[in-house]
Amino acid sequence: MALNPCQSCGACCATYRVTFHRGELDDLGGCVPAALTEQVTAVMACMRGTGAAPVRCAALRGEIGRDVSCAIYEFRPSPCREFGALAAVGQGDEACNDARRRHGLPPLEAT
Repeated sequence: MALNPCQSCGACCATYRVTFHRGELDDLGGCVPAALTEQVTAVMACMRGTGAAPVRCAALRGEIGRDVSCAIYEFRPSPCREFGALAAVGQGDEACNDARRRHGLPPLEAT
């Protein structure tokens, strides 16, 4: 079985602000650990570390481009669940390759 390209990348976790509705927080009935987030507005939150440069999500573990994982993978917010690696979905999430370029990684090819 091929390794998921996300497990050797992590560029998206260190490029984009991860913003989501506060209803996803565990202290409000959701599953995202509130301790790893920052309030953006009265109704929106973001993952700690993604709100300002240099961006690196507080839940990201490992070295970008080598071996990474998400410390809260089972409890990650909706933007992370919906973000698709280009090669993993076989179609167009060019944001994946944009993040890879920003970290000096080669683009993924759609499978």
